[in-house]
Amino acid sequence: MPYLIILGIVIILIFASCVKIVPQAQAFVMERLGGYQGTWNVGIHIKMPFIDRVAKRVLLKEQVVDFAPQPVITKDNVTMRIDTVVFFQITDPKLFAYGVENPIMAIENLTATTLRNIIGDLELDQTLTSREVINSKMRASLDVATDPWGIKVNRVELKNIIPPAAIQDAMEKQMKAERERREAILRAEGEKKSTVLVAEGKKESAILEAEAEKEAAILRAEAKKEATIREAEGQAQAIRAVQKANAEGIRYLNEAAPENAVIQLKSLEAFAKAADGKATKIIIPSEIQGMAGLVKSLTEVGGKDTRIDLSN
Repeated sequence: MPYLIILGIVIILIFASCVKIVPQAQAFVMERLGGYQGTWNVGIHIKMPFIDRVAKRVLLKEQVVDFAPQPVITKDNVTMRIDTVVFFQITDPKLFAYGVENPIMAIENLTATTLRNIIGDLELDQTLTSREVINSKMRASLDVATDPWGIKVNRVELKNIIPPAAIQDAMEKQMKAERERREAILRAEGEKKSTVLVAEGKKESAILEAEAEKEAAILRAEAKKEATIREAEGQAQAIRAVQKANAEGIRYLNEAAPENAVIQLKSLEAFAKAADGKATKIIIPSEIQGMAGLVKSLTEVGGKDTRIDLSN
């Protein structure tokens, strides 16, 4: 009985070892009696005991490999060190398992040789400014070379480009000189713009002052014109009022139908106003000489120095 129990446990353990679960994003390369039997994908699988075995577990996710800096020489004989980062993914587990002995080392060496070939056709300045071109050429070359290994190269990036110390010093001096040149240019442009703005401000100020003086002169002329017009209108109104008063007086005289004596008396009053106490000689027409009493009154009005000439 104990032997049967032990035998049962052994059978259970053997059966359990034959059950395999393949997780997500992985694949198992199976061999039977040393030959390729198949590729197991995600799920539960049962292998034959003692004759089947898992030859390789393959990770199907995208992987990243950072290679150490590699020495390269540019077209103008400058030695520098460049380290690369390769992003790849296994697309065929069978080819990956049987295509090359050490796929990662193979990719590293292939990356180094491809990088040397590409950099050898470029000068130093082109190498420093053509990262995208270098990345594209390396990815295309590596993708073609790794296809028989069941590997697809998705991206290749130049992580660091390390030129020699002397070249770095020269580049820093060049960059410093370039920054100083740009600073001088910017300062000169700023001073130029400032001068132009000041001149434009003075010009606009002079224009505004001239326009203000012009508008003020126009306003003064219009005000003077308006005052002249109003003065003329006032004089015209005064003249009209005087003429109207004279006309009214004449009309009243005509309506009153005055006698000759009244008219002669009014004439004498006019002569008296003309004398105004200053005239020394007044000539009276003969038509009104007969009014002796009026002559005496004129003498009093004219003053003691007034002399009346009665002429025909």
